[in-house]
Amino acid sequence: MEAIVTHKNTDFDAAAAAFAAQILYPGATPVLPKSLNPNVRQFLSIHKDLFPWSLPGEIDWTDVDRLVVVDTNDWKRLEGVPFPGEGPAPEIHLWDHHRSPATIEPAWEHCVAVGAVTTLFARRMEEEGLAISPIQATLFLAGIYEDTGNLTFPSTTSVDAQAVAFLLKRKADVEIVNTFLRPAYGPKQKDVLFDMIQNAERTKLNGYTVSVNACDIEGHTGGLALVVEMYQDILNVDAAFGIFRDGARGRAMVIGRSAVDDLNVGSIMRALGGGGHPGAGSALIKKDPDPAAIREHLFDLIQGNQKPAVQIGDLMSFPVFSVRPETPMSEAAQVLRDKGCTGLPVVEGDRVVGILSRRDFKRFRTPHKKDPPVKAFMSTDIHTIEPGQSVMQAARIMVKNDIGRLPVLKDGKLIGIVTRSDTMRYYYDLLPD
Repeated sequence: MEAIVTHKNTDFDAAAAAFAAQILYPGATPVLPKSLNPNVRQFLSIHKDLFPWSLPGEIDWTDVDRLVVVDTNDWKRLEGVPFPGEGPAPEIHLWDHHRSPATIEPAWEHCVAVGAVTTLFARRMEEEGLAISPIQATLFLAGIYEDTGNLTFPSTTSVDAQAVAFLLKRKADVEIVNTFLRPAYGPKQKDVLFDMIQNAERTKLNGYTVSVNACDIEGHTGGLALVVEMYQDILNVDAAFGIFRDGARGRAMVIGRSAVDDLNVGSIMRALGGGGHPGAGSALIKKDPDPAAIREHLFDLIQGNQKPAVQIGDLMSFPVFSVRPETPMSEAAQVLRDKGCTGLPVVEGDRVVGILSRRDFKRFRTPHKKDPPVKAFMSTDIHTIEPGQSVMQAARIMVKNDIGRLPVLKDGKLIGIVTRSDTMRYYYDLLPD
C-alpha cells in the first residue's frame, strides 16, 4: 500500500499537493488530517466525490510500504503517522518547498525552494505530459495562489508563474479559486479586530516595529488570519502576531504576519510547534496556554533568530570621505568632483554633525569676496543606520525622509555610508559577485 500524507491544519497548498501526488503515484491513497483549514474543508466537502481521501485512523500503517510526504519535512507535523521505529519502516518520498531543517530522512526527495509545493507537481505533470481535468487544475491553482499570494509574495519564483500558466491552459477556473480563497469576514471577525485595536501595542525589536496582541475567543472562529492581516495594515507595523486563546478548550492559536523578509514568521512558528513561510505562519498550542508567556517567547524568538542575510555592513562603502563644518564650500565641491560622491558627511571629531548633498550646492554660488563654510549649508537633520540592520530598513528610512544616503555608525562612530544607489543595486540583483 502507498499513502500520501501532509501536515496538520492543512491549507490549500498541502491539500492540492496531496491530490496532485496521487496523479504521479497512481493507486496511492491521500490521507488528510482531521484538522483542515475552513476554506479547504468547504472545498473538499463540495467536491468529495472527485477528491476522496482517508483519515489517519482509517489506515493500517503496517501495510504501508511507501509513504509520500508533501509540504512538510517534520515528523511532528504529521497527524496519526507512526514515528520511525514504531513499526515497519516504509520507503519515504518527500516533496517539499521549505528551507527549514528536516526531521524526515527520505529514500528519495524533490525539495526545491519555490513559492508553493504544488508548483513542483504541476511542473512534473507538464514535463511528463500528464492529463488533468479542469477541476483538478482549479484545486492545484488554489494551492499555488494561496501560498504565493496570487504570485505576489517574496517567495514567489518564475517556476511558480510557469506552473500557473500550465494550469490556466488546462482550464483552471480563477473565479472558483477566488471564491474559496476569499476569507470570511463577518460580525465575529469584526468584534475580534475591534478588541485587538482597542488593546494595540507597538514594540521595537531589532529595529523592526512589532505588535503582539492576545484576546480570548469562544468556540470556533474562522477568518482569524484575515483579522491579523487587517490588524497589521491598520497599525502599519512590520510584523503582527495574534494570540487567540480558547479557554473552554484549553488551547490557543497563534497567527503571525510579516511584511519584512528578514523577520521570518515561518521560522518563529516552527519554534512554537507550527509552521509557515517568511511572511505568514501559525501554531496551535494545546496545553494550558498562557498568553503572557507566549508573548515573551515570541519576543525572544524575534530577537534571537531574526538576522538579515545581507546587512548594511556588507553593503556600505568605506572608508568614508567627509569634511569638517569649517571646510569652505569650494573645497567641499572639489572633494565631490574628485571622489565622484553625491554627498558628504560633515564630521566634528568622531561625531556626525551634518550632511552635505549636491542639492545644497545649488543654493551656493561662490561669491567674489567670501567662501562660506560647509556648516552654513549642511543639513543638520541627520538620519543614520547601524551596520547590523537590513537593506529594507535603510530603504525605508531614505524613502520616508527623501534622502539619498545614510551614514553608518557603530558605537556612535562613522564607519561607512550607504546610498540609495546601493540599495537599488541590491534589490535588482546588480551587485558584483
